[in-house]
Amino acid sequence: MPSIRPISDLRNSANEISDFCRQTKEPVYITRNGTGDMVVVSIEEYERQQALIDLYGKLAIAEQEIASGAEGADFADFAKRMRERVHGKL
Repeated sequence: MPSIRPISDLRNSANEISDFCRQTKEPVYITRNGTGDMVVVSIEEYERQQALIDLYGKLAIAEQEIASGAEGADFADFAKRMRERVHGKL
């Protein structure tokens, strides 16, 4: 169930809203005059969502490249090269 609060709660209960967002990782929907106005989330949740959006964008680009016939690298070869870079030659 979403948490919906009036905008006056931002002034009167800001710490409570902040604690709720951090503890539950859920957004709080803020209304103004009974209408949705904004959403408050913790910075950690915001950054997680932004990272997911970035990842989805990169995946969409990769899918477009594959659909247009781009050649990809073999995963086993790629993983081996990455291991060698990180750990040195095996």
